[in-house]
Amino acid sequence: MLGSGLLKGLGVTAKNLVGSFHDPARLTTVEYPEQKTKLPENYRNFPFLVSENATDPMGTLRCVACQICEKECPPQCIYIEKSADKKPDATGKQQLYPKVFDIDTSVCMSCQICVEVCPFDAIKMDQVFEIATTDRFTALLLDRNQLAKPNSYFHQIHPTEANEVDTRLAAERKAAEEKAKAAAAAKAAAPKPTTPDVARVSRPVSPDPTGQETRATPQLPAAPSAEAPKPPPPAA
Repeated sequence: MLGSGLLKGLGVTAKNLVGSFHDPARLTTVEYPEQKTKLPENYRNFPFLVSENATDPMGTLRCVACQICEKECPPQCIYIEKSADKKPDATGKQQLYPKVFDIDTSVCMSCQICVEVCPFDAIKMDQVFEIATTDRFTALLLDRNQLAKPNSYFHQIHPTEANEVDTRLAAERKAAEEKAKAAAAAKAAAPKPTTPDVARVSRPVSPDPTGQETRATPQLPAAPSAEAPKPPPPAA
């Protein structure tokens, strides 16, 4: 029949149109901002710093201020100042920490290079995209207090990557602890070097008329005479 293909196509279109009003599987829009769709796990926006403890984010930052991300950042939007002292991290190891850690999100291009070069898994990509502000200079310059977020938040937005990172870090920490215990045991089992005893010579005690004991002064050998030896007398 002439035009049957056209009619079938219009029927499919009409079916999808009607279904988009009542079928949840066909709903392609949401009432934003009241409703928000769940972002895919691989979505990324701007970086954030990972801390081990939510109650003490500044004291448990994974960042040790190595400044690799600052050097590798293409737009140079990361600024780090290294601390002069050290403090224990989440594992108790003495580490440096960032005294200043700023990211200018107005310049950041979300390339994720800072995440890829970080050897401590201290910086990850966030999913926050609602960053509109009336001040483009100071409001978009985030400091370390604004960038620090707990590891539990990392598990919420990137669960697969977070589990992989935690498993690897746990294995590394366990290996380091076992190595330290083995070194301590080997040091304790090693024989201590013995020092030879020095013989002490006791000085004789001589009686004193006053009733007190006095130690005799050791007699030194007589010094050789400086005079030339006399020749023996001639034989008779």
